[in-house]
Amino acid sequence: MRQRSGGAGSGRGSGAATTAPDHDAGPYVPDTDDLGELREAAASCRGCPLHADATQTVFGEGPRRARVVLVGEQPGDREDRDGEPFVGPAGVLLRRALDAAGLDESSVYFTNAVKHFKFTVPEGKKRRIHKAPSLREMTACRPWLVAELAAIRPRLVVALGATAGRTLLGGPFRLGDHRGTLEPLPRGDGADGGREMPEAQVLVTVHPSAVLRAPDREAAYRGLVADLRLAARALAGS
Repeated sequence: MRQRSGGAGSGRGSGAATTAPDHDAGPYVPDTDDLGELREAAASCRGCPLHADATQTVFGEGPRRARVVLVGEQPGDREDRDGEPFVGPAGVLLRRALDAAGLDESSVYFTNAVKHFKFTVPEGKKRRIHKAPSLREMTACRPWLVAELAAIRPRLVVALGATAGRTLLGGPFRLGDHRGTLEPLPRGDGADGGREMPEAQVLVTVHPSAVLRAPDREAAYRGLVADLRLAARALAGS
C-alpha cells in the first residue's frame, strides 16, 4: 500500500489550502507536467468535501507516455484503502478484458474522474457502499484529470461509464448515444487551471463494475471487450 502524505496544499498561489472554494480543485493543482509532482500535490487536495471521509486521494497510475488512458468514475472501497486505481474486482475484470482485446496493460494509464471515494454506510452496517459523485463534485475534480491528460498526451482516452464520459465530453450525456464510437476529445477553453485537453480521440464504453452487476454478465463482458478492440484498432492505425 502506498502511503500518502498530508500537509499543506501545493496549489498555484500561496494560501491555496485555506482560501480555495469548497468545490474547486484548481487552486491545488501545481503548474507542472510532472506526474510525480501532480500526484504529491493531489494527496493534499481539499477541493471538495469528499476528502474528509476518504482514506486518501487515489491518483492515476501508469507510464508517463501512455498511448491510452482509461478513465473510470471514482475509487471504490478497495482502491480507497490501497491508494491505487482499479485494484478491486472491477479492476481485475478490466485487466482481463484489456488482454482479450489485445491491449497491453503496460502501455495503459489508469485513473478516475473523481479522486476520492464517495460512499454511504447503511444504518447498522459496517460496509461502505459506493455512492455516485454529483455533477458539482465531478466538476470540482476535473482540473486533476485535465492535468493528467495534458501531461501524458495520449492518443486515445477511454471513458469507462457515464461519469467519465460526462466529465470528458460535457453537456447532457447519455452513454448509449456515445458508446462504441470514436470522437474528438474536446480541448476545452483553458478554464481548468489554464490547461487544455490534448489532441486525442475519446471512446466511451461501460464501466467494468456495470459488467459485474449485469444480469447477463458474459454478454456484458463481450460488449466491453468489443469496445476495447475498437480502441486497439484505433491505436494500431495511429
